Amino acid sequence: MKHLTSILLTAVFVLGGCTSAGGGASPRTANPGGTSPGPTSPAAASTSPAALDGRTFLSTKVQGHDLVAGSTIRLTFKDGRIGINAGCNQMSGSSAVVDGHLKIGQMMTTEMGCEPPLMAQDTWVGTFMDGAVVTLAGDTLTLANGGVTMTLVDRVVADPDRPLEGTRWVLDGIVAGDAVSSVPAGVTAGLTIANGQMQVETGCNTGNATVAVTATTLTIGPMALTKKACAPDATAVQNAMTAVLSGQVEYAIDAGVLTLTAGQTGLTLRAAS
Repeated sequence: MKHLTSILLTAVFVLGGCTSAGGGASPRTANPGGTSPGPTSPAAASTSPAALDGRTFLSTKVQGHDLVAGSTIRLTFKDGRIGINAGCNQMSGSSAVVDGHLKIGQMMTTEMGCEPPLMAQDTWVGTFMDGAVVTLAGDTLTLANGGVTMTLVDRVVADPDRPLEGTRWVLDGIVAGDAVSSVPAGVTAGLTIANGQMQVETGCNTGNATVAVTATTLTIGPMALTKKACAPDATAVQNAMTAVLSGQVEYAIDAGVLTLTAGQTGLTLRAAS
């Protein structure tokens, strides 16, 4: 697509050698309370990797540091790896909880160009996470490092999955292989599913199709669309939409994001507020 900006997972960096935001102390040893928690501290006893595995947490409060206005820290733990999003790039890599501290290994990150404050926040959050004291109490995760305490809540509680049916889903990204392309400015596309029907806005024309829904798949019948001519950007989005919305399509919902996958192509959509 001529005007779509691709985002590729390419950059690699190491967080383990960073120093804490508060000064020269390593984040592996920094402790905002001024005492060493040690292997027998409450933090060490209350959190295990198994307790975090398969869960996603969203920040609800940060004391000792100001986040960029409107941003949220998102952490995902899965199979000994952590995913971090601080409002700009997506970071991922190995992780473990050792003696009550979060240990992060070599990380990979997307290379999106964001506003400087968000880029700086990416750097800060990576430094803060590595070596942070970890405490998990039910659905609340607390991280403390370098005089900063971050409180996060399980995503299922803080931001529940939206229902597939009855929600208007607005196109947010177009997937081709490993690349995700943004939607051109001024083009709006999306879909709504209800009562066995899918109403589609392709960014150019509108239409509908029958749809059968299971727990993980959509089976979409032939789509009837209006026939108006559109600008190149809108036509490109329509072609991407119709290529995915045909036959059997896998889907997943994570809070307010719907992902549709058909082979090497796909769509990401967000629930309209």
